[in-house]
Amino acid sequence: MVVLIRGGGDLASGVAYRLHRCGMKVVITERPQPLAVRRLVAFSEAVYAGKMTVEGINAIKLEDPEDAARLSEVIANGLIPVIVDPEGISIRSLQPAVVVDARMTKHQVGSMDESIQMMIGLGPGFIAGWNCHAAIETNRGHTLGRVLWTGEPEGDTGVPDRVANYRAERVLRAPVDGRIELNANIGDHLEQGQMVASVEGVPVKTTFKGVLRGVIHPEVIVRTGMKIGDVDPRDDARFCSLISDKSLAIGGGVLEAIFSRQDLRTQLWR
Repeated sequence: MVVLIRGGGDLASGVAYRLHRCGMKVVITERPQPLAVRRLVAFSEAVYAGKMTVEGINAIKLEDPEDAARLSEVIANGLIPVIVDPEGISIRSLQPAVVVDARMTKHQVGSMDESIQMMIGLGPGFIAGWNCHAAIETNRGHTLGRVLWTGEPEGDTGVPDRVANYRAERVLRAPVDGRIELNANIGDHLEQGQMVASVEGVPVKTTFKGVLRGVIHPEVIVRTGMKIGDVDPRDDARFCSLISDKSLAIGGGVLEAIFSRQDLRTQLWR
């Protein structure tokens, strides 16, 4: 059974990791220039580098979303194919049993494609029974990772998760539109006030000391206010290459949703 995940950022990659570890055939689709910040735990990085390894699981970039034979070959070799396919062309060619929309657009997507056996949506923008069969809660709290068969997840708060009493200040944002130039690498220790990057010559500095947990790829043309980096005040570089508890919880919710469907359980490892 093939599970196609739309999006390859850190949350989507936590889902892919859990499904792959359980023996499912996972395919990821992405945009031509992925916007992931936590790039060391995002399979989307394969779009830039050609391949990517996240916690021992390997992904490889494929060019043709309609080359089902090549996709099957990559999966048979224990790899996760990552396809540049923002329009979802590969959904028609692969006919996956399950599609997980993990693009985290945070706005309502269209109605459900009835040809998909099971559609699972992550976070805001999905309403179970209308544009997906099941929605997964992505906001932190008591319901994180819950499977919703009716209704919708909580709305986008616009406020980052709290880490060691830091919230909004953890996120580095583009001061202007343009190209970004990096002055630090993921995993680097940062001092308070240190310049992490610049956009069109305008500096981006951290307001506290910590470790650079993630930063957007320098090929991306950024927009004013766009998230371009993440500073972790716990100052432990090991966390940069570990899938987060949030991502794993959401992955567990996706697993539950799939296993809840008796018609899918019989197909799982075919």
